[in-house]
Amino acid sequence: MQLSRTFSGLTNILFNRRNNLDEVPDGKRKCLRPGKLSPRRPVPNHIKRPPYVKTRMAPGIASGPEVHDLKGIEHMRASGRLAAQVLNYAGTLVKPGITTDEIDEAVHQMIIDNGAYPSPLGYGGFPKSVCTSVNECICHGIPDSRPLEDGDIINIDVTVYLNGYHGDTSATFFCGDVSEKARNLVKVTKESLDKAISICAPGVEFKKIGKTIHDHADKFGYGVVRQFVGHGVGRVFHADPVVLHFRNNDGGRMVLNQTFTIEPMLTIGSINPVMWDDDWTVVTEDGSLSAQFEHTILITEDGAEILTQCEA
Repeated sequence: MQLSRTFSGLTNILFNRRNNLDEVPDGKRKCLRPGKLSPRRPVPNHIKRPPYVKTRMAPGIASGPEVHDLKGIEHMRASGRLAAQVLNYAGTLVKPGITTDEIDEAVHQMIIDNGAYPSPLGYGGFPKSVCTSVNECICHGIPDSRPLEDGDIINIDVTVYLNGYHGDTSATFFCGDVSEKARNLVKVTKESLDKAISICAPGVEFKKIGKTIHDHADKFGYGVVRQFVGHGVGRVFHADPVVLHFRNNDGGRMVLNQTFTIEPMLTIGSINPVMWDDDWTVVTEDGSLSAQFEHTILITEDGAEILTQCEA
């Protein structure tokens, strides 16, 4: 399968459009439907914007890896730290009754209060400051008027642009009383990310990331989504390398002082994506649950440093 270098690493397949499911297979919840969007939130003029906001560049993956000098590493640590703090705060807001738009509002305010720009806002036309992907939403969910319901799971994907560098992270949170089935999916997805990070070091082949994640998912019978990838991140939002989360034979090795994301998406059922008419929201074909976790990491002499991790 050939991965396209446009649209944030989507494959060059044609996606199915919005599915017409009314209920998911287990019949215990209704399928997601688009809600109403609030107006675009303003960002103070003194906050530095990424270049794509002004030029309206199409999403894509820039050529060349993100490898940093000491100053760049410190900037990456700062942006990663802020992204982690924002994500942690967003997770505390997850409860039945809150809308994903209210989460977006809080995330937006915290980011600009810290002098940073919310990277998703205006990226390829994305209208909000954070991605909120609920239940069967694989990724790129747009915050809207839908209230979270008891038993939902929600991935919140935060990226901040601070001092010219992006920090990118996400986690899946529980809303209220979540089923054991959903909890196990989330647990295994987090484990797959942790295991993948643990094998990273200078000289390691990138394809080992995909094998590590895929092997762990297979133990529990979960699917690994193929159309969405990890990526280099730093001075640009998406750069080389393209990091595949499934078994593959792609070339390339990690180098010292390189930064990139790993962000596996696992599903209970189908791994086939269906894209909504908004050209962003992607859900599982059969309405089954999907979970995701993501960190930005720095390759060090000793292995990998997680940049998007809240300090204890």
